[in-house]
Formats: sequence, structure tokens, C-alpha cells
Amino acid sequence: MSEIVVTCRLPDPGLPLLGGLSDDVRVLGEELSPGRDAILAAVPGCRALVSMLADTVDAELLDTAGDRLRVVSNYAVGFNNIDVDACTERGIAVTNTPGVLTDATAEVVFALLLSAARWVIEGDRMVRAGEFGGWGPSLLLGTELAGKTFGLVGCGRIGQATGRIARGFGMSLVYSHTRDLPDYEAETGAERVSLGQLLTEADVVSLHVPLAADTRHLIGAAELGQMKPSAILINTARGPVVDEEALVVALREGRIGAAGLDVYENEPALAEGLAALPNAVLLPHVGSGTVEARGAMARMTAGAVGDVLAGRRPPNLVNPAVWDHRRLG
Repeated sequence: MSEIVVTCRLPDPGLPLLGGLSDDVRVLGEELSPGRDAILAAVPGCRALVSMLADTVDAELLDTAGDRLRVVSNYAVGFNNIDVDACTERGIAVTNTPGVLTDATAEVVFALLLSAARWVIEGDRMVRAGEFGGWGPSLLLGTELAGKTFGLVGCGRIGQATGRIARGFGMSLVYSHTRDLPDYEAETGAERVSLGQLLTEADVVSLHVPLAADTRHLIGAAELGQMKPSAILINTARGPVVDEEALVVALREGRIGAAGLDVYENEPALAEGLAALPNAVLLPHVGSGTVEARGAMARMTAGAVGDVLAGRRPPNLVNPAVWDHRRLG
């Protein structure tokens, strides 16, 4: 029985901080989480579980952990892998890592976008393969970003940061969101529009919504059909927000120009045919993959564990209703 179970090794300073909370910290995986069976075997009797986005934390796992479990600290901003209601019912705090990966993820949007718009991956492959025979006027013609319209589907912290970068490239902004953002509009000139209008107007459609019942397959065949044939779709949010099979068809048939993906519907598996498409740029879920962001996430994750075990309310509490529960006094 371990006091703190960590499903996958955290970057520094995560483990030293957790080690300062308990001399009984068990790390299950080095590079990847070890899988559900190993997690189920490790959690009985633990007081804290540090989970990764790929770990499903459901009623079965919580019941297996038992009554000592006080906190599930998710090493991610999203927490769609956790049954928050089941945690709340059992008096278990759920925490995440908001804010600290905003800039890193916004930057990856543009790594994907520039790669897709200017054939960066294809050009790199050509040079490495010895197929570059010299400059030519029609070689790998791409698309300039300046003067184009950038569409933000969802305009939270990451979406807003992405929009600021787009403005630096001389792009105009439209956004679809649950509410008006007058301060952001005044700062950037962004215009709030419906999703349908955004899809028809934007030259770049960048997704920044959480995964929920109403955002699963938010972008499907019909929505892809509304986009410009030259448009570029970027997804750094959650894979299932896009119907990946429909996206493969749209890319293959030229219904949209290109796509840049950092997340996938059935991650790590790809929809059939996606990897073969030259107009798809594919990254292995590295949106927050900087030393700065991952270290800050580790610090926040460990800090939340320390707060809850010490009886302090963590600043990044996902289920605030749980704090009045009798088990968390």
C-alpha cells in the first residue's frame, strides 16, 4: 500500500516535491502510464493519485482505491478522463493544471499552421531524401498568413493567446464562444460570430474547446463541408472534437486545404489513411511539451496533492462542491 501513487514519472520538480510530502511515493511508469490493470493493482489504500490524461479514473478505480483516497491530481488541463461526479460523491478532490501551458500550446498551434501552410514537413523530407534539385518558381508553393482570417473555435486562455499570435502575423480574428469577450475584442479587434459563420469565413480554423458531450465531433463532415477549400484546420484541443474519419475524406478529396493535428480521436491510434496524407501535419500530443510548461505542470500537480493532504483548498480545484464534504475537513 502506497501513500501517493503516480501513474507516470513527472518532470522535475514533481517527484522531489511529492517526496517531501511522503516517503512512500510509488511511480508506476517511466515514459507512459502502465495501463489500467497496473493502476488498479497499485491504488488500494492510497491517499493521493497523480493521473495522466490517458488514465481513466472512474467509479471502479475509485472504489478499488478505497476510503483513504483524498485527491486525484490530474497532470493536464483537461479532465475528461476523470468521472468528476463519482469523485465528488466520494468526497475526493479533483485538480488540474490550468494556465501554465497556455503559451506553449498556443505556440504549437503556429508550429502546425506554418508547417501546413508552407509545406515545411514536405520540404524537409525532400531535402533529406536528396530530391531537392535547386530553386524553381513553382516549388512547394504555400499560403501566406498575413491578411487572412483566423477563426478561434473556443476562446479561453489558450484560444486568446493563440489569437494574439495570429494578430502578430497580420491576421484578422473571428471567434465563436459561449459569451462575448469585450475586453479581448477591444484588444485584438476580434469579432464574435456563430460557428457556422466562422467556418465559412475563416482561412484557419483553430479548435480550443474542452471535450464534452456537446463538443464530441463538433467538427464533422457537415462542418468540414462549410469550410473554404483552401482552409487549414488546427486541433490542439482534444481529438474527439473532430470526426477523424470525416477529416481524412475531406483532406483526401480536397474539400479543405490542410490540417495540423496534435491530438487524435482514438489516441494514439490514427484514423485509417491519415498518416499517408501529405496535407496533414501530425504531432504526438506535444502541445505542452516545453521544459517550462511541463515543469510548471509538475509543480502545480504536486502542490495540489500537498494542499489537499494538509487540509488546504487547492487553487486549481475542479469540483469545489467537494470541499464541504465531511471527509475533507
